[in-house]
Amino acid sequence: MFALSLSSWLRRRGLHYSWVIVAVTFLTGLTSSAALGLPGALLQPLSREFGWDVGQISSALAVRFVLFGLMGPFAAILMERFGLRQVVVTALALVGAGMALATRMTQFWHLVLFWGIMLGVGSGMTALVLSAVVSNRWFDSRRGLVVGLLTASSATGQLIFLPVGAWLIEHFGWRMAVIPVFAACALVAVLVLLLMRNRPNELGLVPYGAAPGTQVAPPAPPMRVTFATPFKVLAGVAGNRVFWILFGSFFICGLSTNGLIQTHFISLCGDAGLAAVPAASVLAMMGAFDLVGTIGSGWLSDRYDNRKLLFMYYGLRGLSLFWLPYSEFTFYGLSLFAMFYGLDWIATVPPTVRLVASTFGKEQAGMVFGWVFAGHQLGAAVAAWGAGRVRTMMLTYNPALFAAGAACLVAAGIILLIRRPAVAAVADVKAAA
Repeated sequence: MFALSLSSWLRRRGLHYSWVIVAVTFLTGLTSSAALGLPGALLQPLSREFGWDVGQISSALAVRFVLFGLMGPFAAILMERFGLRQVVVTALALVGAGMALATRMTQFWHLVLFWGIMLGVGSGMTALVLSAVVSNRWFDSRRGLVVGLLTASSATGQLIFLPVGAWLIEHFGWRMAVIPVFAACALVAVLVLLLMRNRPNELGLVPYGAAPGTQVAPPAPPMRVTFATPFKVLAGVAGNRVFWILFGSFFICGLSTNGLIQTHFISLCGDAGLAAVPAASVLAMMGAFDLVGTIGSGWLSDRYDNRKLLFMYYGLRGLSLFWLPYSEFTFYGLSLFAMFYGLDWIATVPPTVRLVASTFGKEQAGMVFGWVFAGHQLGAAVAAWGAGRVRTMMLTYNPALFAAGAACLVAAGIILLIRRPAVAAVADVKAAA
């Protein structure tokens, strides 16, 4: 009832309720990204308190990336069967509970359960698949911009929470740093219950930007989907070269962002003598640049060749990773890295979503992108674990940085193998479903 009243109030003022859905989804992504990013600031505090080495902690955090990614295709199924509101609230409850329960952990398996499994499953239910579903259901135009805005929420979460978390760790201990994230999960869950709706027709609306004269669609019958459906969709697209190019490039995207920099940057700076608060401030600076870069990427993806955009993003990221070990971790060096790396941290998402939708069709875009996003998080898991092992064995992160930089240059090259325009594979996907 509250959402219906608000929708009517907005309609009288010429505003579409779809932007409320965007705002709520943005806050959900912001909170989930804060929960995912905070453990990266806790590698050294956890190591000091419990005696676990960086490699052990990284292996537990790698679990969250694997589950975060593998939940993507099944999150699309859950959203179809139970609706956006129920799925998002459940996800926020899992994330909040996992963060809070971790303050009581005493054994390594507690870390795996709370910050590996619970955080991975919960955040995976509200991952980038949610952004793709919202943009396709609620918008007929401005989809690239919407995906850019929603993807930028992860940068904003990092911008807001990480410096605060680092300051709390330094002054009050790592357990106090968890409280703001838990409180944010609870607050956003209430907003989702009040405001989130599944589709525009539930409020008597058509999608934003629909052609003049478009009628409100009747309530759609529930899709006949099961948990086998994502595997059928995967089988349907497995023979398409575009899918594997996007999967492989997104694997490298996750390897060079969440798994490496988000997880290990503060520890990397600690090795160079930089304290946690300044290091978190550099991450926040990256988040500020990424906020601009990702929104700008959404705008660009509506207007320019998405393949060429991805070529530039991956190439720039690779060069910035090669530069980082030579930055000497000075204010100037890290600022330069934060600018160039931050501008394309998640700028790859809007062009990738548009390539998926244009190749496999609007109806199946969420589920296919779920599998592409699984590649992203598998790459993140490899880097989270691998960089931790490299640091433990070689006492330096440099080999991991160089390997990630080289992988980004490979991604820049293979993305140009996609033909323009992309060959439609909608019929294949529908047949598989």
